[in-house]
Formats: sequence, C-alpha cells, structure tokens
Amino acid sequence: MNSTPKNNFSVSVKADRLAFDDTVLFEHIEFDLPAGEWTCLLGPSGVGKTTLLRLIAGLVPDVENVQVNCSDGHTLESRAAYMAQQDLLMPWLSVLNNVMLGARLRSENPNKERALDLLARVGLASNARDLPAKLSGGMRQRAALARTLMEDRPVVLMDEPFSALDAITRVRLQNMAAELLKERTVLLVTHDPLEALRLGDRIHVLAGRPVKLDEPLTPSGTAPRDLHDPAVLEGQADLLERLAAADQEIAA
Repeated sequence: MNSTPKNNFSVSVKADRLAFDDTVLFEHIEFDLPAGEWTCLLGPSGVGKTTLLRLIAGLVPDVENVQVNCSDGHTLESRAAYMAQQDLLMPWLSVLNNVMLGARLRSENPNKERALDLLARVGLASNARDLPAKLSGGMRQRAALARTLMEDRPVVLMDEPFSALDAITRVRLQNMAAELLKERTVLLVTHDPLEALRLGDRIHVLAGRPVKLDEPLTPSGTAPRDLHDPAVLEGQADLLERLAAADQEIAA
C-alpha cells in the first residue's frame, strides 16, 4: 500500500533562536531527518518536544528563526502529514469519511477505494460506516493512522500517537506503523524510551533551557525491534539515564 517511493531527500531543521515571553526555548539547535528513516525525539515534559514538532509542521504562525529545508531544494509544505496524540476524529463523520477528510477539506475528490483498502490494512474494514463513538481507543488510533496514510505524504510527523493506549494495543500499533510507514521519513515525539528503541533509526534526547540535543543513539537491527532483544533493553537503560539527567536540567 505504500504508494510513495522511498524518499530521495532528507530534511534539515535549524532553530537559531525561539523565545516565548522571557523564556528562551531554542537556541542554535540543528538536526536532520534522514530520508526514509525514523527519527525519534525524547525528553522530559515541558522541554519543548511538541513545540518543535509543531514548528516543523508549520503549525506555529509568525516564527522567522526556524528553518526547515529539504535537500532537493523544495520546501516541506504539502509534503508532510501530521498525526497528533489525540485521534482528532470528527464525531459526526463515519470512520470512512474521517479517513477521507483531508481530501474533502482541500476540495479534492477522495479516493474511496484507497480509503477502504487502508481501513482494511489497519483492521477496520467492518467499521467503515461506524461513527467514532462506537470505537475503542485503539481502534480510533488505527483510524487516525489510516487517515494519516491517506494523505500519502513522504514525511510523517507524529506527536505521541500511541501514548494514551494500553501496553498491548500500543505494541500492536507500533508494529503496524513500522510496517505501513516503512518507506516514509518519520519524526516521532515520544515519552517512551522503549517505543523509540523499537521504532527509531536515530534517537535524540532534548534537554536544558535553551534546549540542546545530544548525539543521536542509533539502534541496530530493523524496526520493529523485539522487546526481548538485549540491545533494546540495554538501550532503554541508557535512555532512562539520559532522560533523568535531562529532567534534572529542567528542574534546576
């Protein structure tokens, strides 16, 4: 179903300086999103992960000191899909119409056959006509994932999309996302070191005020990595130590 070929462009992010009131959030921060890979951002609550993701997505207006550039010379505008922590399904629309919502908002004719196929891929073929209120939390997030895939963008920005789910459902959706987004460039914001280690090709930890990024951790193997992999468990301990240190910097 991945109709978009593996990206042949990377994305660079540079924030010279960003302040809200008297608080400097970012200063001289730079990192890359390699083509066709998952980059994960970890950090303590309040460090600025969601703000950074929203800046990259162009959802924060009137900001001039943040540059997002693609290596092929084009901008990221209209080339990225955004998946939030909440499913954001419209309660009055069927699951199918929620999946096709983006096209309709752009006054385009949605590809109903593709939408139904995506719903089948995420295990919701029999729920296409249902309203969101009939779905469980995990089912709603699967519908949101199908809607994100429906946008068919080469870059996907995800803000803790599985954090509100129970552990078993979260692992299942991680596996599904790894399969369905295999050839996309993904930036995932998460609080969960294990999630980052299962899915990420590069993992950054944000810390400090102004925010800085450490050198990325680059797990070996192919996502989704096994929960029992000794390297994953060792990496989890490393990331927990980095997060604890980052939390101390925020508290200081």
